[in-house]
Amino acid sequence: MSYINTLPKIDLHCHLDGSLSLEFIEKCLDKTIDINEITAPYDCQSLAEYLTRFDLPVAALQTGENLKQAVLDVICQAKKENITYLEIRFAPTLSINSELSYSDIYESVIEGSKEGQKTYGVYSNIIICAMRHHSENDNLNMLKSGRAYLGEGICALDLAGDEAGFPNENFTYLFEEANRISMPFTIHSGECGRSKNIRIAVEAGAKRIGHGICLADDKSLIDLCKEKNIGFELCPTSNYQTKAVKAGMEYPLRAFLDYGIKATVNTDNRTVSNTTMAHEYELITGKLNIAKEELMLLYKNSIELSFANDDIKNTLYNTVSDYAK
Repeated sequence: MSYINTLPKIDLHCHLDGSLSLEFIEKCLDKTIDINEITAPYDCQSLAEYLTRFDLPVAALQTGENLKQAVLDVICQAKKENITYLEIRFAPTLSINSELSYSDIYESVIEGSKEGQKTYGVYSNIIICAMRHHSENDNLNMLKSGRAYLGEGICALDLAGDEAGFPNENFTYLFEEANRISMPFTIHSGECGRSKNIRIAVEAGAKRIGHGICLADDKSLIDLCKEKNIGFELCPTSNYQTKAVKAGMEYPLRAFLDYGIKATVNTDNRTVSNTTMAHEYELITGKLNIAKEELMLLYKNSIELSFANDDIKNTLYNTVSDYAK
């Protein structure tokens, strides 16, 4: 659809490793790769199966130069579909090795982000992910070392990984430390049918929720999220693939907007899910009862909920005003 192609777009939930182009991964690993090794089938049976597609992309993120170029690779893709702002998230601990410290890793991705703005005109920030299967010590070291770069290209913390196997109550230490050192955070929660994880995340101080599909099943939780102005990072294609939305279940975006929940639409993993922001917009307008005019509401929600500074937010709001003219 031409109007979707020309719309300005924002992607707040975009994983670096899951969004690398095939060409980039092949170049980094110096070998030919079957696209099916890094792309999950649409009929994927679970989140666990979906996560198996990240092994090769992570292997490509083991040098500082590759990390920098990876960020540029994703920003280049974003530019082609008129994305004006992008929050790229990744797990720094997965790139720690004998040659790379946390500082090396952070400085590499920040350099890529800054170069991406100069080269492609796309604003971006980096979200650092703690992993559910990592040790408390690893997660805290990653968080504390990243805090030094807050506002310099890193904008927030996330918690990602196998939500069903490692529920949110296991990570009280992480949320408490993030609050203590004034590190804003979003948390993957409610992707696996457990609304309690959303409640724990909100009560812990999360500003946004990654996915949060099962919120619609809990009226008191909806009221809590509205009261605290919690944002939700929905990723339709990914949510169908991982069975966060099961067959016959209504996708909750329409309900979220009707309830007054601050929802956004995002890609999650451009390559693993074989998607783009344009594809997500086509999906929600074609199948999920979202009117064309509401795409601008989603864009404005994304600006408000972003971890961008006020100058960038003002620029993004001006983009909406210019487009409306």
